[in-house]
Amino acid sequence: MTEIVEHEVTAPWEGVLVEPAAGSGAGVLVLAGSSGRVDRRRARLLAQQGLVALAVRWFGGPGQAAGICEIPLETFVAGVDLLRSRGVERVGVLGVSKGAEAALLTAVHEPLVDVVVGVSPTALVWCNVGPGLDGSRHPYRSSWTLRGRPLPFVPLDDSWRPAERADGPVAISGWYDLSERTFAPHLDAAAIPMERARADVLLIAGGDDAMWPSLRYAEELASRRRAAGATVRLVTHPAAGHRPRFPGEGPAEYSQAFLYGGTPMADALLGELAWGPVIDALRFGQAPAD
Repeated sequence: MTEIVEHEVTAPWEGVLVEPAAGSGAGVLVLAGSSGRVDRRRARLLAQQGLVALAVRWFGGPGQAAGICEIPLETFVAGVDLLRSRGVERVGVLGVSKGAEAALLTAVHEPLVDVVVGVSPTALVWCNVGPGLDGSRHPYRSSWTLRGRPLPFVPLDDSWRPAERADGPVAISGWYDLSERTFAPHLDAAAIPMERARADVLLIAGGDDAMWPSLRYAEELASRRRAAGATVRLVTHPAAGHRPRFPGEGPAEYSQAFLYGGTPMADALLGELAWGPVIDALRFGQAPAD
C-alpha cells in the first residue's frame, strides 16, 4: 500500500491534503455532496492510489454560507490552484451529487481542470439547498456564482409532496421531475454545458437513484459531449442508487431523512465497476469512451 502523508488545511477553507510520500504529478480535488463534510476517507483512498488528494469543506464552515446558496465557483478554482502549487501537473475534480454539480461547472469554466468525475450528477444548475450568507432560504436563488454573478438555475416546485409517510425517510427524485416540468422555460439557460469543457469527463450514475434522476442527467451530459465530438465515459449499474461506494469505503450510513435508492450490494458493485476508470482517468488520461 502506498505510504501517504496528511496535512491539515485551514485557509481559504477547512480541508485536508493527502499526498503519497513519494509525491505525484496527478492530483484531485474531492467534493462531498450536501453533507458539507471534508471527505477524508475518500481522499485517503485516492492518495493510496498515487494521487495528491485535497478534500475541502465548501459550505457550512467559517465565513461560508450555511447552505448551498450562491457558492462562488472560485472556491473550487482555489483548490485547483493549491494542487498546482504542490507540483500537480494533471488536476482532476471529483464530486458527488451537489459536489458533482460543482465539479462539472468548475470544469466548464476553469480550463486548468484536466479531468472531472461526476458521481450521481445533475445536468442542470439547481437552486439553493439551505440558507445563504444572509441566513435566508427563500426566495430561491442559484446554488452558484461566477465572478459575483449568480448562474441561471431551476427553482424547486414547493407544491410537491412525497409519496412516503411523513414520519420516515423520503425519496425526492419526483420533486426534481416535477420542478423540471413546472419551470420548463428555465431548463435551457440552466443546462450545464459540458460540451464546452476541455477536461476529460467521467460520469458515474445508478439506475435506481431516489434522490434525483442522476442516470438520466448523466446520459444528457454524455449526449451533449458526443454531439460536440468530445470524449466522455459513463459507468452505470441499473440497481445502484445515489451513493455508489468505492472499494474500501463500506456501506453508506442510514439516513432518517432521505431514501437514496439502490442496495448496499448494488452500490458497491457500481463503485467497483467505476474505480478502475476513476483512477485511470485521474492519473493517466481519458479511457476509451463507452
